[in-house]
Amino acid sequence: MANIIKADVLIIGASASGLMCAIEAGKRGRKVVVLDHANKAGKKILMSGGGRCNFTNMDIDASNFISHNPHFCKSALSRYTQWDFIAMVNQHNIPYHERDLGKLFCDESAKDILNMLLAECKKAKVTICLNSVIDSIDQTLTNEFLTTTTKGNFQASSLVIACGGLSIPKMCASPLGYKIAEQFDHHIWPTSAGLVPFTLHKHDKQQLDGLSGISVESNVSNESIAFNKENILFTHRGLSGPAILQISSYWKAGENITINLLPDISVKDLLKSRQIKQPNIKLKTVLSEVLPKRLVPGLFDKILIDKPLQELSQQKILEIAKQLEQWQIKPNSTEGYRTAEVTLGGVDCNQLSSKTMESKNTAGLYFIGEVVDVSGWLGGYNFQWAWSSGWCAGQVV
Repeated sequence: MANIIKADVLIIGASASGLMCAIEAGKRGRKVVVLDHANKAGKKILMSGGGRCNFTNMDIDASNFISHNPHFCKSALSRYTQWDFIAMVNQHNIPYHERDLGKLFCDESAKDILNMLLAECKKAKVTICLNSVIDSIDQTLTNEFLTTTTKGNFQASSLVIACGGLSIPKMCASPLGYKIAEQFDHHIWPTSAGLVPFTLHKHDKQQLDGLSGISVESNVSNESIAFNKENILFTHRGLSGPAILQISSYWKAGENITINLLPDISVKDLLKSRQIKQPNIKLKTVLSEVLPKRLVPGLFDKILIDKPLQELSQQKILEIAKQLEQWQIKPNSTEGYRTAEVTLGGVDCNQLSSKTMESKNTAGLYFIGEVVDVSGWLGGYNFQWAWSSGWCAGQVV
C-alpha cells in the first residue's frame, strides 16, 4: 500500500458538525485531518438562511427535535448550548440579528460563520483535505481506522462520521455516512425528506393555479402537532413557507393538513357584523380586506364571492368560516431531497453514547450531525445540533 498519513482523529465531512469537532479536538492537541469529497468546506453553511445562515436559535429545547429516541439530544444540547456558540460568534465580531421566533442570522453573509470555523480550525492546526473521495474504510489489527481515498491513505485511532444526510444533493449530499454505519453493524432508521415543500394533487393544483407568490401568516396542524403564526407560501408546484416546512417533517403520506388562514380573526363574527352594517357589500370585498386579494377567488366559487353579504345564510357564513379557519388539504407528496433542508431518520441513537457520540458497537467510531437520527425544526435548530454534537465528540476523540 502507498504511504499512509497518520493522524489521531480522522473526520469525514467538512460540515458544520465536522468542523466543530475538528476545532475542539485540535484544541486538545490532537492531530486532526478532515476529509471531504466536495471542492469547498461548509457548502451547506454558505447556502443556508438565504445566504445569511440562521446559525442558531435563542430558544433551544429537546422538543424542537425529531428522533426515535427523543431524549438522546438532551445531553449534547445542554453541554454545548446556543449561548456557547453565540459567544464564539461574538468573539469573532460577527454582526447578527434576531428575527421572528428567536432565529439568529448573520447581518452580512453566511461566509462569516464559515470563515470563523475555518479560522478556528487553522488555529487548532487542523488539516482539511478537499476533493477527497472515500474508497474504503477498514480496521487494522490494532483497531485503528484505515481510510483509502483519492487523495491518499489515512490512518487514525478515532474516526468521526460527519458527512450529513441526503438533503440537497446539489450540495454534494450522499448516503456515505449511512453506508459506513451499516458496515459497522449500525441500525439505520429509514430516511425521508424533512423541512420540505409539498406538491399537490392535480385538482388542488388546478384550483390554486395563479396564486404562486402569495404568502399568508397561518396556523398549520395535523393530528400530531401544530405550528402557529408562521407563513405559508403558494408556489407553482404546491405549498411552501416556514409553516409548511415545519409540518412536513411530521406529515405522513395520505394525511390531511389543516390550515387556519386567519388565526387572529373570527370569520363568522366578521361577516355577521358586516352583514348588519353593510348588507350590500360583496363577500369578496370584505375577505380581500383581511386576505391577499388574489387568494379569495382561488379558494371560493366566483358566484359566491360576488354575492352581497345580505344574501348569505347563517349556514353559508359558517361554511365560509370553516373553509378559511379549517382549510383541509391533502398533499400529494413532498418535493423530496432536492429541496429538503434536512434528512429525517438515520443512524440509530440507541447505538451511540449521548455524551460522546461514540458507537457502542465499535470503539473509536463516532457519528455527529445530520447523519444521526436527530432532526431539528426550521429556525437554526439543525445547526445547533451540529455544533452541540460536534463539540461533544471533539472533547473525547
